[in-house]
Amino acid sequence: MSATIVASIDVSKIPKEKLVKGQKGTYLDLVLFVKDEANEYGKNISVAVSQSKEERASGSETLWLGSGKVLMTDGVIKEVQSSPAAVGGSDTGLPF
Repeated sequence: MSATIVASIDVSKIPKEKLVKGQKGTYLDLVLFVKDEANEYGKNISVAVSQSKEERASGSETLWLGSGKVLMTDGVIKEVQSSPAAVGGSDTGLPF
């Protein structure tokens, strides 16, 4: 699927320990959550700081940085799951 998304984040909320220094710059891993329906402000994207496996397992609170919206999409959603027939099972006629 191809989409154009715009978002705004509050950079003052970024924890310095989450910034990773790379060879070409300093990076922050983010997670974007896309909802089917927009909220009362027309936003359907939420932006949070990515958590490590350990942070998720310990129930650490998600740090929300901002929100946005999908401006444009080609409307094509690619199949992510394989059908049973594709992985050597029987074909039940179900799309998953």
